[in-house]
Amino acid sequence: MKITEQEVRYVAALANLALSDDEVKKFEADLDQILTHIDKLNELDTSGVEPMARVLYEAQTGTLREDIPVPPLPEAEALANAPQPGAGYFKVPKVIER
Repeated sequence: MKITEQEVRYVAALANLALSDDEVKKFEADLDQILTHIDKLNELDTSGVEPMARVLYEAQTGTLREDIPVPPLPEAEALANAPQPGAGYFKVPKVIER
């Protein structure tokens, strides 16, 4: 599968990324390799493989911590390192409009 420069620029625009011409060429090659690999995976016969209900196997579930409720951070502590704290929330730049 060959991804085009136009498609790379389109995806970059969707992600609101400004890419240089060199970066576009690099991502074009990288994404093409990824999509080629996915095409190879799609050729595999998985008809005899049952779908998994979860990614982790039983032996790995012991590595997860217990789901124990804890009190949330106090508002002042949560906003202590915020560059622009608001009235109880994080202020972030508007990214919808360009």
